[in-house]
Amino acid sequence: MRRLRSILGAVTPPLEARHQPSGLNSRFSEKLLAGHPNGDHLAFADYVALNRDMIRQAHLKTDAASLEKIVDGNSPFELKPAAGYPSGHQKTYRRGVLLTHGLTDSPYFMRYLAAFFQENGFRVMAVLLPGHGTQPGDLLEVTRQEWAKTVAYGADRLAEEVDEVYLAGYSIGGALSVYQSLRDSRVRGLFLFSPAIRITRMAALANLHKLYSWLIPSAKWVEIMPDRDIYKYESFTKHAAAQTHALTRELGARLRQHELNIPVFTAASEDDAKVNTSAVLEFMARARHPSSKLVLYTTNPKKYPPGFPAEQLELVNSAVPEQKILSSAHTAIVLPADDMHYGARGEYSNCMHYYPDDMEKYDACINNPAADFQGEITGENLKVGILRRLMYNPNFAALKVSMKRFIDDLP
Repeated sequence: MRRLRSILGAVTPPLEARHQPSGLNSRFSEKLLAGHPNGDHLAFADYVALNRDMIRQAHLKTDAASLEKIVDGNSPFELKPAAGYPSGHQKTYRRGVLLTHGLTDSPYFMRYLAAFFQENGFRVMAVLLPGHGTQPGDLLEVTRQEWAKTVAYGADRLAEEVDEVYLAGYSIGGALSVYQSLRDSRVRGLFLFSPAIRITRMAALANLHKLYSWLIPSAKWVEIMPDRDIYKYESFTKHAAAQTHALTRELGARLRQHELNIPVFTAASEDDAKVNTSAVLEFMARARHPSSKLVLYTTNPKKYPPGFPAEQLELVNSAVPEQKILSSAHTAIVLPADDMHYGARGEYSNCMHYYPDDMEKYDACINNPAADFQGEITGENLKVGILRRLMYNPNFAALKVSMKRFIDDLP
């Protein structure tokens, strides 16, 4: 009910400067082409440098110590393969992977995956989606086409250096990776994490705000939050929800027309409250390549999804009672427990589901994280006690083992 109220435009906290576009980061092409002679052929290192400068400009009022953390965590980045791996036959490197983060997130979420791929011989590039890394207001103007241009640019730069191009994406980054693979024959395989193959139908209502948001600016927002996190927006625009819904609808139409014959590795949570897990299962059931693999986090690890090939499925118990973890979550796939920001002893607690309706529980969740339960924000989990949304994967080490097996089986 709370989500419906916010989509339709209920009373919300006041808007602040961060809820307006910064003018720095809504379009990919303009950012690259403006004043730069190489345009769309900009070297990836220059792309990284331009984005770092842009993010620094967006956060100039931040103190020096925090500014460097913000710039480092929100910027695109690149890594060269670990030593000892063979060179490519036609290009400098044999394999490369392009990493794409999720909606309202940042490249920070892809850093542990990047280190894993680097250790396993991949050239790594990670992009920053337009609208991200600056302030939530930049998601008022960005379009799904600009996100797709960014992934296409990254794939082009990666293909210049590697024989085999792979794409890896988290949440909407997963959807964008699949979208790119359907129109790019260079893509040899996919790594998907909580992929947004389909999202809630309520997102289709998000554009209704345009009928009245000219009069009530707060109606442009699904959530207006404190934005405490330095690597992820807490506030969320209806426009971004509508763009995501449109992307997933277009992706679904393309998937019905094309078979996906490349290897696909997917890790997803059956407890996911953001994306439709049944759509992920349907997608993976149609992933024809025999090397494809699904790691599914579930509170019922003995129940196999009907009609899914058992040899391509790994079920992982997502409940860890001794750690007060009730289930996995959409946000609990790509980061390990020892992450200093989002991990078990991290500096950030995700308590947004209590704000602003129950400030007493919000404050308790923020100020005493050791006493909280963790998991996805479901009705059942909320009944247990104060609940933090789980931001890390207690089985991350095992996930890396599963990914390594998948890589070893690649053709």
